[in-house]
Amino acid sequence: MAGRQLLSTSRAVLCKRFAHSEVQLSQALRDQYYPKLGNRDIVAYGWNSIPTYADRAEFPCPAVRYRENTKEVQALRAKEQGDWKGLSLADKKALYRASFRETFAEFQAPSGEWKAIIGMILIGMSVTGLVFTLIKHYVLPPLPETITKEWQEKQLENMIRQRQGAVEGISSNWDYEKNDWK
Repeated sequence: MAGRQLLSTSRAVLCKRFAHSEVQLSQALRDQYYPKLGNRDIVAYGWNSIPTYADRAEFPCPAVRYRENTKEVQALRAKEQGDWKGLSLADKKALYRASFRETFAEFQAPSGEWKAIIGMILIGMSVTGLVFTLIKHYVLPPLPETITKEWQEKQLENMIRQRQGAVEGISSNWDYEKNDWK
């Protein structure tokens, strides 16, 4: 638990350290982005220079705070400017959750989405097998009788009896005196 809290606190400190004091946006960009953002602060330029929120391990400081500015959050931010020893653990957690949706441990934890993907793959394979079986049973004509083992044996006997390929073919491997293969 202490490790997770340390990572969460270090993420908040890291983002404060590398965040620009004030992100300067032109009025056109403010008009474009603020209707979508509501009452949230743009605190950095973001990983793609667009003020959006995304929890990313390779870019730990999102451009926008997660929650909108409320009176409670503003009061906590004013307390934050002073000594951090005066903040309670609940206050620190509330400040963190106002800026970030999840901690590193939370957004990097396995989601179990792989189970749904494997399930969909297996369902797809089952449907494909069913369609293949139905097509083979109802659409394709039956196999010709020349495919059977008995037919092929009779055909081989006829080829040997008629001496087909006596020089280099199948009959060249048959010993006619012993009635057996050479």
